[in-house]
Amino acid sequence: MRYAICFTPSASDPLTLVAANWLGRNVYSGEMVDPPAIRGLGIHEIAFHTAVPRRYGFNGTLKAPFRLAEDMSEAALLRDLMRFSGTVTPFEIPRMEVARLGGAFGLVPSEPSQQMHFLAASLIQAFDHYRAPLTEAEIERSDPDSLSAAQFANLHRWGHPHVMDEFRFQMMLTGTVGPADLPRMERVLRDFFEPALAEPVPVSNIALMMEEGTGGPFRVHSLHPMGKVSARKIA
Repeated sequence: MRYAICFTPSASDPLTLVAANWLGRNVYSGEMVDPPAIRGLGIHEIAFHTAVPRRYGFNGTLKAPFRLAEDMSEAALLRDLMRFSGTVTPFEIPRMEVARLGGAFGLVPSEPSQQMHFLAASLIQAFDHYRAPLTEAEIERSDPDSLSAAQFANLHRWGHPHVMDEFRFQMMLTGTVGPADLPRMERVLRDFFEPALAEPVPVSNIALMMEEGTGGPFRVHSLHPMGKVSARKIA
């Protein structure tokens, strides 16, 4: 079993509901959701292209999935994450947009979010001692030969190549899409998600995600409100 520390909107946020409809699974309950009816895109196509992000759930990863170190416990992780979240001031991402990410698609901030970048870096440093060392198989799955020198160093220091200066906040919506289908998929995603992206996205919770079994889907284990109790706003 693995954990991940992520951002995902609240369970009732319109973006959460739209994403659950698109991916076919609710990241909070773990329940499957009927796929949307989209002209020109069959339900089997949607299921195929969303298979990978459906497993991981709708989230923006801040600390990538990790196994707990032998001397660490879930209870201690929860306690420290609660304490950590209380030290972080809530903020907003003014606007999110659909973007091509290599051969896949996801949601990204229209302008880079320095606050999200700082949050991710702080979490990685604060919780690295909870992470069990990578196995040789885990290192190989990261395809180390394809990494830059900085990414390779990150992999061995922090357990993931795309952290610190290599970090880019993104919430994945598809796996790899064939070149011929990229324009069509981009149009569909923009039409489907843009109504839910009209307002700023509040970042007021840190989510602990948990993998169900070995290789199973991830779901939200717990939400940890950001900011001091006396200063929190009701979402």
